[in-house]
Amino acid sequence: MSVTGVRFQLHDTPEALAEVVAARVLEAARRAIAARGRFVLVAAGGRTPLQVYARLARARLDGSRWLVLHGDERCLPVDDPARNSHAIAAAWLDPVALPPNNHLPIPAELGAETAARRYAELIAPLLPFDLVLLGMGEDGHTASLFPGHPMPEDEALTMAVHHAPKPPADRVSLTPRALAAGRETLVLVTGAGKREALARWRDGAGLPVARVAEAAGAEVLVDAAAWG
Repeated sequence: MSVTGVRFQLHDTPEALAEVVAARVLEAARRAIAARGRFVLVAAGGRTPLQVYARLARARLDGSRWLVLHGDERCLPVDDPARNSHAIAAAWLDPVALPPNNHLPIPAELGAETAARRYAELIAPLLPFDLVLLGMGEDGHTASLFPGHPMPEDEALTMAVHHAPKPPADRVSLTPRALAAGRETLVLVTGAGKREALARWRDGAGLPVARVAEAAGAEVLVDAAAWG
């Protein structure tokens, strides 16, 4: 099924979906390294991608050729377990001993505005990204782009987010422009709690995830519980 260029792919279980996505990540890395000598991945936070990262932790990969960025981050201390960078490092990057300089977390502990400015400067030379992974929240948000929140219409790559509807209120997110700036984009959607938002998306609702996925020409991988 396609919605304005977005391709939906259905999988029976979240485990089956995670296996497919992990294989897709490894294949994208192989192609990028062969073509350009490095692989630039924008990692997604949240629960669903953690199953992918657990599988990547068991894979053989040359971490010296990988650069791992983040689509968004919570403004919390560096060692707070609720940070995306902390969770992804624990599930994947630490077990594979990715070189520290190859993990580029958002410095959200500095405050949203400062972190957004610094991260934009860091990632600008890395465009276009090789692969962008995204999730979807139960309200249709992706990264820290929430329904009803203003989004920049200019060329900005990052944005400070305040008054997020779920804690913490302050965050940093890549903008729709940056999130759509990938050679390949995969959106992962699992669980019955996402079913209503996914149905709204398929019916044409202007959700943040829809805006990014459509701009990127993304492939959306969905499990049976979310598809309904």
